[in-house]
Amino acid sequence: MGKAEAAAPSNRRLVGIALMCGTLAFFACLDASAKTLARLGTDPLLSTFMRYAVSVGLVTLFVNPVTSPGVARTNRLWLQTLRSLLLFGSTALNFLALRHLQLAETLSIQFATPLMVALLAGPLLGEWSSRRRLAAIGIGFLGVLVIVRPGVGEVQPAVLLSIGNMLCYAFYVVTTRMLAATDSTATTMFYSGFAGLALMSPLLPWIWTTPTAWQVWALLIGVGLFGTMGHWLLVLAHARAPANVLAPFIYTQLVWSVLLGYIVFGDVPNRWTLIGASIVVGSGLYLLAQERREKVRLQR
Repeated sequence: MGKAEAAAPSNRRLVGIALMCGTLAFFACLDASAKTLARLGTDPLLSTFMRYAVSVGLVTLFVNPVTSPGVARTNRLWLQTLRSLLLFGSTALNFLALRHLQLAETLSIQFATPLMVALLAGPLLGEWSSRRRLAAIGIGFLGVLVIVRPGVGEVQPAVLLSIGNMLCYAFYVVTTRMLAATDSTATTMFYSGFAGLALMSPLLPWIWTTPTAWQVWALLIGVGLFGTMGHWLLVLAHARAPANVLAPFIYTQLVWSVLLGYIVFGDVPNRWTLIGASIVVGSGLYLLAQERREKVRLQR
């Protein structure tokens, strides 16, 4: 195999990593918008509804059976439905948690996602982890315990919501990777928001309050725009690189979230959040280093 042919898979992975970094920048803006809406008195469930209403509207405007014949045809409808439900669960739980927790706190717990993905990648994707990887995963989850500190003071119920968000999102990432092998990016994006919209629409009469300020309208539309762009880039990234390669780059969101949390809300992460986040990030980076060493060994 020539050098150009050997470099092609590597270049695809680099593109996937760049797309993943863009994904996390949009997600940081999504979280900041959702938290701002909660502080302005907007029901998090209404924010969740708008997240999917805007997303479905944008996607179907450009990607629909008329403009893209066959886009609704999927080889794994049940998996597309499950992925859509997992995305809804992750969004709703995250928006509810953001009412009470700082951006850095919810994100630090979400940092366990790459560890959970690495754990799930074996049985679900055939990407098995070595003993060292499993040890790194265990240490990473200890970092989450440092953040939550169960048994030390009163644990906010919102922490459980954030942990639920992390679990939903980890399974969402894995199912995204699974679908990338059988369905097109357009098809996966087409189905992404339908479950959330279908579940939230019947609740609309009870959660809807007409915003009176243009800023609230802008933020409600913003959660949909940021979420749509983020997940579009996520699908593209997973079509170009394995899940366990992309997962550690979720940590690029830390810079954005801490910065937005300080500028917009005046939040400064406490020492336990920083210590726990450092442990989780260190574990994730170790997993990435192991991945690179394994690739070098296989290429010899």
